[in-house]
Amino acid sequence: VQLVESGGGLVQPEGSLRLSCAASGFTFSWYTMNWYRQAPGKERELVATVTIGGGGTNYADSVKGRFTISRDNAKNTVYLQMNSLKPEDTAEYYCNTRVAARSYWGQGTQVTVSS
Repeated sequence: VQLVESGGGLVQPEGSLRLSCAASGFTFSWYTMNWYRQAPGKERELVATVTIGGGGTNYADSVKGRFTISRDNAKNTVYLQMNSLKPEDTAEYYCNTRVAARSYWGQGTQVTVSS
């Protein structure tokens, strides 16, 4: 299983970014996909989840209405569209899935929200 995130960067408050996570090594369409984030000095937190068909999504309260998770099973890719970004969204963002009772993580992509 390999998960590779991209799309992070520096953005001003109220700006937008779209993160991507390219997956390989497993049957992507069979598994729920997650985005987590970890800010310095804080625990890693679940940001968003998308179910296998893409029709079921869940979000942390802190990002509801601003972030959208989606997936393209033909491209083995999961996305996180982040709008109206706030400085408190600054964190390393990680793609995650659980296959055969084991959790897999990407290397992370840094998102920094600052003026």
